[in-house]
Amino acid sequence: MSATKSWWKSGVIYQIYPRSFADSTGSGTGDLQGIVNRLPYLADLGVDAIWISPFFKSPMDDFGYDVEDHRQVAPMFGCNEDFDVLLARAHELEIRVIMDLVLSHCAASHPWFQSCLEGQGSPYDDAFIWVDPAPGGGPPNNWLSVFGGSAWTFHEGRQQYYLHNFLTSQPDLNYHSSMVREEALSIARYWLDKGVDGFRLDAINFCLHDPELRDNPPATDPDGQSVQLSNPYGTLLHVYDKNHPEMPGFLEELRGVLDEYEGRVTLGEIGASRQVSQSLMGEYTKPGRLNLCYSFDLLAANFDAEHFRGIVNRLGVTNKDFWGCWAFSNHDVVRGATRLTRPGDNHEEVAEASLALLLSFRGTPCIYQGEELGLEEVEIPYEQLVDPYGIAFYPEFKGRDGCRTPMPWAHDSENAGFCPDNVTPWLPIPPQHRDKAVDASREKKDGPYQVTKSILAYRKRHQSLSIGEMVMEQKGGQVLSFQRIHGDEVTCCGFNLSSEPIEIPLPEGWESGDKLERGVSPSTESAALLLSPWAWYLHTHKK
Repeated sequence: MSATKSWWKSGVIYQIYPRSFADSTGSGTGDLQGIVNRLPYLADLGVDAIWISPFFKSPMDDFGYDVEDHRQVAPMFGCNEDFDVLLARAHELEIRVIMDLVLSHCAASHPWFQSCLEGQGSPYDDAFIWVDPAPGGGPPNNWLSVFGGSAWTFHEGRQQYYLHNFLTSQPDLNYHSSMVREEALSIARYWLDKGVDGFRLDAINFCLHDPELRDNPPATDPDGQSVQLSNPYGTLLHVYDKNHPEMPGFLEELRGVLDEYEGRVTLGEIGASRQVSQSLMGEYTKPGRLNLCYSFDLLAANFDAEHFRGIVNRLGVTNKDFWGCWAFSNHDVVRGATRLTRPGDNHEEVAEASLALLLSFRGTPCIYQGEELGLEEVEIPYEQLVDPYGIAFYPEFKGRDGCRTPMPWAHDSENAGFCPDNVTPWLPIPPQHRDKAVDASREKKDGPYQVTKSILAYRKRHQSLSIGEMVMEQKGGQVLSFQRIHGDEVTCCGFNLSSEPIEIPLPEGWESGDKLERGVSPSTESAALLLSPWAWYLHTHKK
């Protein structure tokens, strides 16, 4: 496999949620061998890298984002040797592997935290944020958990509070401690030595807190990490519990480790308000820090041309030094095919348009498993929910289970080929997902799968679309158009992001070059193109 240093700029990442990708054991839950078995599908689709959500040993209170042992594969997913097999097979198929590394917190069952629960004086006390009650009792400040309630939980045995930005069973680690930093770097080395190609860094801006424990001020705008109004988290401006100014120092330490290994990538997740995340993206991706920051801008509800023009202007997407990572769907938000479709629209047309735009926007695209099939969000009744976030805030917020349902592989199977039909999968698989299963989608002449595969091949033919500069066309309305330019190659990109047909002037050189298009036809009355609702085109030619 080529060790190209900046492969991640031209590459396309595919996110795998391992519980829901493929079950090889008949347990009803996905596993590492299941991923191995399906790697040829991803190679044929044309993706360059996979990002695998956590598969470490964990009590699974937050489905793997609560880690008990960062060096051990959870038995439900297999064993460490299974990961070695996965890594080797992926590399044989020219697919790079990015691990989801959860560093800001751990599981309450982690040996370090368990040692602390035996009483004050543990050698690991400094690894967590233990604080005496405020004068008169109660938490030391007003910090809140993303998952609801106070960010502080009192431990009777110690007579102290500990900090947790997420579940009470996810104590925060103290990155003001050299012990914690050294362990984090050691964990990274462990997996880098095995040959992983990089890390997606979960909630990386939560790693450091204000040591003075000052109260957060009230917020005028809700924090972007809060997904529903009833969650009080959005009522505070999160100045002191995350986004600490010393965080870049640790990122530089981590970068120093990765630079010892050729071609490794770091992708940071930043959960914060739009204004804060924008500044942090710039700060965290300065030379010697992260390669990429995961942008939440396309994970919002808006899907119109003006919204995208605003993103380009606000983030400086066309600037030479900017390189973002974009996604319309992931394991935490409503699937794009549902979220972006307006009443009366054909959701498959919207899914295709969003995939075309995602794969054309300047930056590194990230496809979430099943997005290439146009899978919609699943409505799961309360009694079948397993996500603690959804259970806590139901029905206003129904949690993340609806976007995490198992991947459908076979249309003629009750469990869609994910697991044996005599087994109950960990989340229900709706009949409408079976209709979009991989085998059925591959047989169709068109649809989201064929669009995804075609554009991934198109990107490999044309560097202008993958790594080229971006020049916005200064037009208003609901047609978003821009050029991607690399050397003498130009790719013109146009998208009708509306429910109405729109006529546009015929792009320069339209009759020649290489084209991909959906819903585009020549106007019968002038030198123009008629774009049907959600139509799009990619047209590559030489200057």
